Amino acid sequence: MKLKIFGLQGKEKKEIDLPVQFSEETRSDIIKRAVQSLFSFKRQPYGTDPRAGKNAAATLSRKRKDYKSGYGSGRSRVPRKTLTRRGTQFYFVGAVAPGTRKGRRAHPPKAEKIREEKINKKERRKAIRSAIASTLDKNLVQKRGHILGNNYPFILSSEFESLKKTKEVKNALHSLDLEQEIERCNTRKIRAGKAKMRNRRYRTKKGPLIVVSNNCPLMKSARNILGIDVVNVKSLNVHYLAPGSALGRLTLWTEGAIDMLSKEQLYV
Repeated sequence: MKLKIFGLQGKEKKEIDLPVQFSEETRSDIIKRAVQSLFSFKRQPYGTDPRAGKNAAATLSRKRKDYKSGYGSGRSRVPRKTLTRRGTQFYFVGAVAPGTRKGRRAHPPKAEKIREEKINKKERRKAIRSAIASTLDKNLVQKRGHILGNNYPFILSSEFESLKKTKEVKNALHSLDLEQEIERCNTRKIRAGKAKMRNRRYRTKKGPLIVVSNNCPLMKSARNILGIDVVNVKSLNVHYLAPGSALGRLTLWTEGAIDMLSKEQLYV
């Protein structure tokens, strides 16, 4: 498959062949597994105090003479702590066991639980290739809510990587007929509830993803535009290409990134 290369002024320069990564079959099930695996490594361990509900000095003796347990008194064999004692008569209250007052929980969350969901290396690479291929499907991209230009999909010339100012990046994207897409990402929604107090007041939309060949000035100049992500082609993952495992993010590849994909056979 061939794609056109566009310059900073939005004019067509030439056509190039796409590498083999773009011809992968789209597999939403594998992409979802890869995204879940990626998120599982970001989960913070949590759990209760191992001694919670066990601080009472409660015992359950099953011996006849230690010192006269509740056998024969019609009591259930529940761990109990002694409240008062008069001779051989004891007054107990249930403790420690689940279901007793101030007792422990039956199955509390445990901090030592392993929450990471690992994925095979070949499966992860296949998921990335599948997500790369889905960025060329116009129907999938529009289904995600992106507003496409007339020429999409296309490739950016390597001049884009040298843009040092945010204003220059915006003008270049406007010349590529992506003005409406940038305006769509500028509208932010204020979350309801406690999230406003927890440093996530706004819900922003995912806009275009720009894939570059190296750490270039564009990575700093484009980060002030809401919704836009710029990523090195060697650092790609399924979350960038399919956020939330929803296929078909609007992705703009630079010519250098395409060359690196084919020369170094990344994710194959």
